[in-house]
Amino acid sequence: MLASERDVVNARQRARSIAASLGFDHHEQIRIATAVSEIARNAFRYARAGTVTFSVETAKRMFDIAVTDQGGGIPHLDKVLDGSYRSATGMGMGIVGTKRLMDDFAIDATRTGTSVRFGKRLPPLVQPDESMLQRVSSELARQHPATPIEELQTQNRELLNTLNELKERKEELLHLNEELQDTNRGVVALYAELDERADYLRRASELKSSFLSNMSHEFRTPLNSMLALTRMLLDRMDGELTAEQDQQVRFIQRSAKELAEMVDDLLDLAKVEAGKLEVKPKSFEVDDLFGALRGMLKPLLAESSLNLVFDADEHLPALFTDEQKVSQILRNFISNAIKFTPRGEVRVTARLKGNAVEFAVADTGVGISASDQRIIFEEFGQVENSMQKRVKGTGLGLPLSRKLAELLGGEVTVQSEVGLGSTFFLIVPSVYAGAALPADIPLPELDADKKLVLILEDNPETAFVYSRYLANAGFQGHTIASVEEARHFLTRLRPSAIILDLLLRAETTWDFLRELKKADQPVPVLVMSVTDDEHRIYGLGADAFLVKPFQPEAMIAEITRLTSDTPRLRILMIDDNEVSRYLLREHIPGTEYEIFEARDGREGLRLANELKPDIIFLDFYMPGLTGVEVLKDLRSTDDLAGIPVVLHSTKILDEAELKFFSENAVAIFPKQSLALPDSTARIKELMVTLAQHARMNR
Repeated sequence: MLASERDVVNARQRARSIAASLGFDHHEQIRIATAVSEIARNAFRYARAGTVTFSVETAKRMFDIAVTDQGGGIPHLDKVLDGSYRSATGMGMGIVGTKRLMDDFAIDATRTGTSVRFGKRLPPLVQPDESMLQRVSSELARQHPATPIEELQTQNRELLNTLNELKERKEELLHLNEELQDTNRGVVALYAELDERADYLRRASELKSSFLSNMSHEFRTPLNSMLALTRMLLDRMDGELTAEQDQQVRFIQRSAKELAEMVDDLLDLAKVEAGKLEVKPKSFEVDDLFGALRGMLKPLLAESSLNLVFDADEHLPALFTDEQKVSQILRNFISNAIKFTPRGEVRVTARLKGNAVEFAVADTGVGISASDQRIIFEEFGQVENSMQKRVKGTGLGLPLSRKLAELLGGEVTVQSEVGLGSTFFLIVPSVYAGAALPADIPLPELDADKKLVLILEDNPETAFVYSRYLANAGFQGHTIASVEEARHFLTRLRPSAIILDLLLRAETTWDFLRELKKADQPVPVLVMSVTDDEHRIYGLGADAFLVKPFQPEAMIAEITRLTSDTPRLRILMIDDNEVSRYLLREHIPGTEYEIFEARDGREGLRLANELKPDIIFLDFYMPGLTGVEVLKDLRSTDDLAGIPVVLHSTKILDEAELKFFSENAVAIFPKQSLALPDSTARIKELMVTLAQHARMNR
């Protein structure tokens, strides 16, 4: 019972005694006694009475204490428990302190009283049983309650012991801190030395890379000159060579080619080590890669009885990595296999291995001993054998291949046995880790009332400006930043037009422009770029071209023209020369015109009557009917008389012929004009004029 201050002192004393009997150490005894003292004092102070109960929960291995009273409860209990409530008397501090000191804590406060239960887990080695609890009860029965003075003296001793322990720990911490400071000084000195060494190695690596790069470039010029000069000599451009001279020149040419290969490998190694070799991932099929390799390496087998076999597993996924670097690695493997395999077979295979593709180049050649397999991957490392004397190499191909494979996130390994051949493996991830396949490109929500314009532009600010002007003009713009994403987009949606930038950050789009115009259903393309190569741009099939910085009105006018629903004009080419028809067709944008071809005058007249074309291009000299005869027939036919005709011929006209064609309203565009630098601009200007005239006559 807590009826006086002395009862609070007795509760503290009993808590400490029981804790000692239960095997708690000195510090735990103090914590338990302090917690009991705080809660008991709160009960006595605020409820004027209460009870303290001690028990041992054998199942939970817990020393439990319960303090209950019949007071008015604790207002603001939530704030008391989270430590945010403070009263003038310090109410709640004992509760929060007890909760922190004990392992188990629960409190229940109502208007009719408060119950606080808390406990401490028994020490690990203590096994609570009936005999132990009886012993603890007997010890408590023999103890006499201590007076407040005795309890105070006990607390003072505990406090002094604690202070002494704290002092000892402080001295230990000071000593440890001094040791740490000495260690830190040593670590700082070591780091300084390591930084100095790292800086030295970095500068050495930079010097090496710079040297290799500069020397490689310096070697290239004379080597290219040597190769060009030997080619001239072997082509007999300055006269015949004797058989001995021919052989000598071929030796020089072969040596120059070997040096050129070594220079290229050195330059690539320097770029890899300097971190300047860029990975350009794109999607490609293994079958296409093998087809290209088969064509490139076929000349190496011209004087050999070797069989070169390519075998890829079915259903291999498309790779999304740097095709050029994968091809370079495999070319090194295959060329080495051919060099060191006097007879038999070189087999190139590919199979799926987890999330990667494993390429293997197996040969039936001389093989490599286990001790030499490490040397071949060292720069300029070569294995001495009889074949090595016959076929010289640079010793750079395999080291470069390994570094290129690592750059792609893959690896290169070898399995070989002397006399039984070798197998070189390249394992490369299906998807290059530095990029992601455009597998889930979000598609725009199409507006049925607006025509979709795909914007291939990697500058977000420029693309935003395009989109805003297009939106104001009634179009729907959608931006994509890479060619791969654009290819994937076009497999799912067909826009009304494409705005194409030729120079993206990581790639150019010349090849993509060619792809677009060779599609079964070509999409009109407006090229907008800082590249002012109008001849090449229109030559690859662009329908319109604007130079950056652009004029918004010009862009909208071109897009409006390219997406117009007006039927395409029909053009009929009447020319017996297939090459001439091809060249003219390449200069006329296929998205605006529908082109038909006739191989002679009679076929031209037949198609003209059937098609009723809007424009006719006519050659002068043709088998059967000449251009003049075809023109007379056209002008004498009511349905065809008004069709604009362009004389497209190499003939130089005399005055009478010029007068005849002028009287028949025939425009003249010589075939020679297609070879001029401004041919694209000329044909574009001509087509605009003819199209306007044709539409007026429809």
